[in-house]
Amino acid sequence: MSLIFTIFIYWSLSAGVWSVHQILWLPCYFIDERVFLNKDNHTETQLIHREAILQFGQKGDAPVNPNAITFLITRSKLDLLQYVEGVEAEQLKCELHRYSTEGGYVRWPVLGAHEYNHWFTCILRHSRGLFTITSFLRRPFDQPPPGRPDYHKWPPIPNREVLTTTVAMVIKTQTPSVKARLKFQQKLHCQFDVDHKGAKVTVEWHKQHHGERTKLFSYNRRTGQTQGSGVGLRAFAAGDASYTLASTMISSEGTYICSVSVNPLFGRVDINLQIEEPPHVSLNVGPSLSLVEGNKRKIVCGANSYYPRDVEIIWYEQDPVMLDAPHPRSLENVFLSYHKENRDMTFSLSGFFYLQASLRDSGKRFTCSVSHQSLKVPITKSFTLIVEEPTNWMLYLAVGSVMILLLYVKRRYLHSAWRTLAGKAI
Repeated sequence: MSLIFTIFIYWSLSAGVWSVHQILWLPCYFIDERVFLNKDNHTETQLIHREAILQFGQKGDAPVNPNAITFLITRSKLDLLQYVEGVEAEQLKCELHRYSTEGGYVRWPVLGAHEYNHWFTCILRHSRGLFTITSFLRRPFDQPPPGRPDYHKWPPIPNREVLTTTVAMVIKTQTPSVKARLKFQQKLHCQFDVDHKGAKVTVEWHKQHHGERTKLFSYNRRTGQTQGSGVGLRAFAAGDASYTLASTMISSEGTYICSVSVNPLFGRVDINLQIEEPPHVSLNVGPSLSLVEGNKRKIVCGANSYYPRDVEIIWYEQDPVMLDAPHPRSLENVFLSYHKENRDMTFSLSGFFYLQASLRDSGKRFTCSVSHQSLKVPITKSFTLIVEEPTNWMLYLAVGSVMILLLYVKRRYLHSAWRTLAGKAI
């Protein structure tokens, strides 16, 4: 933004204009269009970013910034501020666009409406992704409609122009980006409202993924015809067109589009659904592992049934717990298996190493750490190594042989003594 505009915003912030209950205006970008024919006689559109103000008030109000284009929203049945209630103004990102009816000119059925209107869309996004609002701003126009689609020759808007408008239709989602686990019910929020009763509304839900577009639901209020499921028609009467997934699967991922149309307007909000399933982590040994010095054992840490695919497995070792024990250090001789895709399209991976038992390693603690985007902190599993000295079988054999020899000698001596005593007795 320009220096003057930045200073103006700073001044307004200092003056307290940005209070939650006193949002009188918002700084916006007006994405203007210039449509022309290129050298190949093909239609091209050049987008022009311009500074603008979205101002709330009454017809005839002076612009808060006379140096910028002002979109003055006057009172109608729809109050746009109602949809951002409780939100700090600096948390809102505002974007304005021209809207073409593609040559369809229909009198908007409200009191005092003209036969022809200029239309604009206003998109408000929460800076932390909590919601997206698309509203249609109607600007009455006295001139008759052009004989061709309006985008061929947009009427120019000077830099200091004040455009007096009213809100004609609003679409909002409180779930513009959703992360869901597997086999859970998930609601995708979509709400709408129109500035007149009995509007002939058509609502549709589509899912788009990898270039494929699938219709999930449609309802036409004029005909009463419904196709598909997932939207409650009772709530629909109050403007709630939310779509519910009964049980999420990997194939549920994609962009869900809630579209609302009232001739000649067509609006939509996009909802990005991403599946995130945390891994189940396990070791092939218990909390304590006993080995005889010199023995070798394969130690496996398994991360199972996670999604998406990227996962990190790191093994650490730590000397026996003492005051001067160093921090855990990562093992270097760790091998990773191939990613295994399970039947439910989740993945599994194992990280393993071969442990050669040594007496100097007895008491060491080995820890497997698994990181995944579904986890706030890594999952860890540990075991303690206990190493025993090998048994000296040769020593045992020698001692046993000596004992047997001594028993044999003792037995011979006792037998000889018994015979001598028996001979004297005779």
